[in-house]
Amino acid sequence: MSTKNLKKTLQDLLSHADIKINGDRPWDIQVKNDSFYKKVLGQGSLGLGESYMDGWWEAEALDVLTDKLLRAGIDKKVISFKALTNVVKARITNRQTKTRSKKVAEEHYDLGNKFYSEMLDSRMQYTCAYWPQAESLEEAQEHKLDLICKKLKLKAEDRVLELGCGWGGFAKYAAEKYGCRVTGYNISQEQVKYAQDNCQGLPVEIVESDYREAKGTYDKVVAIGLCEHIGYKNYRGFMEIAHKSLKDNGLFLIHTIGGLESATATDPWIEKYIFPNSMLPSPAQLAEAMEGLFVLEDWHSFGSDYDKTLMAWFANFDQNWPQMREQYGDRFYLMWKFYLLVCAGSFRARKNQLWQVVLSKEGMSGGYQSVR
Repeated sequence: MSTKNLKKTLQDLLSHADIKINGDRPWDIQVKNDSFYKKVLGQGSLGLGESYMDGWWEAEALDVLTDKLLRAGIDKKVISFKALTNVVKARITNRQTKTRSKKVAEEHYDLGNKFYSEMLDSRMQYTCAYWPQAESLEEAQEHKLDLICKKLKLKAEDRVLELGCGWGGFAKYAAEKYGCRVTGYNISQEQVKYAQDNCQGLPVEIVESDYREAKGTYDKVVAIGLCEHIGYKNYRGFMEIAHKSLKDNGLFLIHTIGGLESATATDPWIEKYIFPNSMLPSPAQLAEAMEGLFVLEDWHSFGSDYDKTLMAWFANFDQNWPQMREQYGDRFYLMWKFYLLVCAGSFRARKNQLWQVVLSKEGMSGGYQSVR
């Protein structure tokens, strides 16, 4: 097919989302290399992301562009062979084994603590903030941590297990503000070193190990941003570990991004460049995994807050980029710009969700009072 026909085919698709090629609005696509048309039509989201990283096209407002694309369902009209291949692979193999799970730690979370400190808040929170009463990213992340503590009904001397503890921000907050003793498990060497230093002098133990190695019994269990890396073959095992680790009258909170439909693979561009072996759970998948183990006490959805969080992260990343450019390079900048703004657009379009789910083993006596 000629370039002219490829361009017309793509423009006809984009017209359903009110997007023009070489238009004059912030969300319109400006094409700089005609190879763009064949790559996108042939490879879908993978081709869209890679061609952006290669400088073949640009858009002033990537977040708005993504919102429009997803609301119009354009993503479902262009499905790449790579996406289908990922689905087949995921159904045949467990892509989130203990060995494979280390890949995302090495390629994403071990990019460097300095890098993340330039983008995140002072507590190094790399999950959705809570914005209803906040005026800044710093406030919104503190409110998220306090929301989790209140939902767990933390009290002094509670023993808390954190599965996938990031840079230790929650562990430190729970220990300092609520007097808890926290044990966190994490497979990222960079994050573990930072968390151990950050929590010195507090009743916090950070273990460099897979969440599946968790030992002991605790008053409360929490997993903040871990469920996206577990994989659908492991959801039940994850719930069983939390159940085994939790005292009979304890609470378990899951903070996770979620998808609208049950999936067995992730977006091919995200898989290749950002979060290898990642996967978003659906409500049905989580419900099936917890069946017979837990009582569902609360399910809080606030995905629109992730749009604001991602836009705040991008503002920090963009502002501080000049001092990182020499180390990471211009293609990395385009990759992260695409990642952060496209994800913001996906939450704005409500295609991605953010949930906090509170579970108990036997049901709280007298009922659970939801916290918002």
